[in-house]
Amino acid sequence: MTTATSKEVLFQETEQKLKEQGFNISSQDQSRPWGGFFVIDESQAQDFANTYFDSMPVDELKISGKLSPKILLVAPEKRLSWQYHHRRAEVWKVVKGSVGVVTSDTDEEGQLKTFNPGDLITLRQGERHRLVGLEGWGVLAEIWQHTDAENPSNEDDIVRVQDDFGR
Repeated sequence: MTTATSKEVLFQETEQKLKEQGFNISSQDQSRPWGGFFVIDESQAQDFANTYFDSMPVDELKISGKLSPKILLVAPEKRLSWQYHHRRAEVWKVVKGSVGVVTSDTDEEGQLKTFNPGDLITLRQGERHRLVGLEGWGVLAEIWQHTDAENPSNEDDIVRVQDDFGR
C-alpha cells in the first residue's frame, strides 16, 4: 500500500470511527504536508474527553473559556514544525501507532521521546514542541486549552521556530 493510499484509507477509517462514536466533525484538513486533522464540534468536548482522555472532566481541562478537540494524523517519518503558542496549552493522547515528541522551554530542541497508544502528553503555553511521525502513521487525540478567553487560539497562533516545509 502506498503512503498516499494509506493516508486516504486512514482518513476514511478515522472519519467513520468518529461518526460511529457520535462526534460531529466541524472541519478536516488532509492537505498538510505531515498528514492532517479532524476538528470536532466544541460542544462535544466532554464526550471527546470521556472517549479519549479517560473521562477527564472538562472543568479540569479548561484553563480559560473553551476547549477545542481534534484528531491529528501524522505521516511516517514526517515532522511538524518546531513551534509554540501564545494563547493555548495542549493535551495529546496517542490513539494509534507510535509517535515521537520533542519539547523544550527554549528554541533549542530537546531529546526525541517515543510515545505509544494510551500515553498522555501535556504541553504548556509557550512550551516549544514538535510531533514526529515514526515508522508508521500516528493518530492522536488533541485538546486545545485556550488561555485567553477574550482571544481564543486558532491556526494563526503558531510560532514556527523551524519548519521542514518552509512555512
